[in-house]
Amino acid sequence: MATWNLIYTLVLVLALLVMNSVVAVTFSSKLIHRFSDEVRAFSVSRSGGNASGSWPERGSLEYYKALVNSDLERQKMKLGSKYDLLFPSEGSKTMSFGNEFGWLHYTWIDIGTPNVSFLVALDAGSDLLWVPCDCIQCAPLSSSYYDALDRDLSEYSPSRSSTSKRLACSHQLCELGPKCKSPKPPCPYTVNYYSENTSSSGLLVEDTIYLESSKDRAPNSSVQAQVILGCGRMQSGGYLDGVAPDGLIGLGLGEISVPSFLAKAGLIRNSFSLCFNEDDNGRIFFGDKGLATQHTTSFLPSDGKYLTYIVGVEASCVGNSCPEDSGFKALVDSGTSFTFLPAEVYEKVVQEFDREVDATSASYDGYPWKYCYNSIPQESSNIPSLTFMFPQNNSFMVHNPVFFVYGKEGVVGFCLAIQPADGDVGTIGQNYMTGHRMVFDRENLTLGWSHSTCNEDTMPLTTAPNGKPPNSLPTNEQQSTPGGHTIAPAVAGRASSKSSVNTLYVDSSWFGSTRLILSLLLLASVL
Repeated sequence: MATWNLIYTLVLVLALLVMNSVVAVTFSSKLIHRFSDEVRAFSVSRSGGNASGSWPERGSLEYYKALVNSDLERQKMKLGSKYDLLFPSEGSKTMSFGNEFGWLHYTWIDIGTPNVSFLVALDAGSDLLWVPCDCIQCAPLSSSYYDALDRDLSEYSPSRSSTSKRLACSHQLCELGPKCKSPKPPCPYTVNYYSENTSSSGLLVEDTIYLESSKDRAPNSSVQAQVILGCGRMQSGGYLDGVAPDGLIGLGLGEISVPSFLAKAGLIRNSFSLCFNEDDNGRIFFGDKGLATQHTTSFLPSDGKYLTYIVGVEASCVGNSCPEDSGFKALVDSGTSFTFLPAEVYEKVVQEFDREVDATSASYDGYPWKYCYNSIPQESSNIPSLTFMFPQNNSFMVHNPVFFVYGKEGVVGFCLAIQPADGDVGTIGQNYMTGHRMVFDRENLTLGWSHSTCNEDTMPLTTAPNGKPPNSLPTNEQQSTPGGHTIAPAVAGRASSKSSVNTLYVDSSWFGSTRLILSLLLLASVL
């Protein structure tokens, strides 16, 4: 008993000493900035001396940009988004109908209550979603007017949708804004496109669009989102001649675009992807950030603002040759059918292509391209490659730089599918996006790309979907001659964003002290 009492007393004394020492001792820690000289030296030693070249200089634009990007990533990790990927309720599939519909890609989207389906063109160069509505002057909507369709197109009417609300002239997204004579009248809109005399005008309304989530495709898994859209009462130009007869979905950077509404509502990350395959089918996914291994390049501002998806091409390479001064700024635009280069760059590229191609020059009536050639399918391997080089040696190889000319017995020739552009900004159109998964990362203001067949079952997604929703698609009877209209972007603004940093500190001193006391008490009880 005496031995036990002695041990117990010693344990208590030791416990008191430990507790007193914990209270008396002050612990400190040195705080080191992530871009400090100490961290830089450590990073250099860990990487074998390769880190210093990319280290931002304190106080520079790159320095603050790196801090902001880090803050954004932490904020996104904290808040997240409700869904990994969203796509239209009738499926993620997109399709092209060739010349009859202007060589653009289209998808079905459901709007209103009860929901009505519209076949809208995909346009990354403009912002507004608009559909034919209470029409005064619209394209024909009957399938009898179009060889490629097997069902009629739809017309929207706000009065027939229980979820539709007219947008007041005083609304912050109404461009008329301060010029409104009174705040109550509905907000009018007019969007003029670069194609000659092509426009859409009417009234802005708010209504519901229907989407599906990649997480859950159960029968009741529909995701509803509120967006602002154009009730397009009057269309002109190409919109009356087969281009976007049933409307257009703007995917641009403006606040009024569908991706902006989805991201602001917290439904998805602020990004989307388009993928076009050479079989005239493709995919659209909202929230898609792409692959970790994809190539990327930054979007460029215009007069200090990010208005559209403009990138900087450092060089245009034909085969293994990259002519001097062949760089240019380019708008990446799914709403432009084909690709345009600034005049000086165009001349260098087409002349180098003409020098390298192993084929005889030819001319084809009705085709808009100057550099065309006679060929047979077996000679397609002699077509020089075309690659756009971006900063940091990121290369974008065009999957198919030419447009094949078909005769009664198949391919009879091809044309280099590039035209000269007015001005110093070119356009990477829908035809040169083919074969790639194009990721428009609006959070990080970067364009990403990777090769893809655009097949939903094999396309490597951020989160792979489980199963497929039904797709009710028109038949696809592609025309064999070009010459359709192209749609260029409308300029839009972009809202700024804010972020914050939260730091977590953990004091581990109490864990060691408590464990020592418990161990001594356990030893006493055993003895």
